[in-house]
Amino acid sequence: MKLIKNKINEKEIEEFLGHPFSDMIKFVVDLKREIISLGGELHSDGEDLLLKDGSAQKDLWGGNFYPKKEKRIEYSSLINIRPSAGNNSLEVQDTSVQEKMKDIIFKLLPEVL
Repeated sequence: MKLIKNKINEKEIEEFLGHPFSDMIKFVVDLKREIISLGGELHSDGEDLLLKDGSAQKDLWGGNFYPKKEKRIEYSSLINIRPSAGNNSLEVQDTSVQEKMKDIIFKLLPEVL
């Protein structure tokens, strides 16, 4: 698992594959700081890494990144269940939050593999 604060390349993305998932990489995005935790087995681990780095929990949303599939982003994670923010589902319900997540992901991760 790693904090991503600057754009990484295709080779760096490929190093996450197989550790532990062969086709998917878990991520947690900090919408305010525009950084990502990438990798690991659980979104909560990425959330913890960001919190220890100074992120606020209200700014963190999780999902899955599929670098070799056409639909590359899945906005689903247990950490997204937060009724106080109006999100009662694993899936991020607010499309503006999804768009912000997508913008940050493609700002920091390569768009094509």
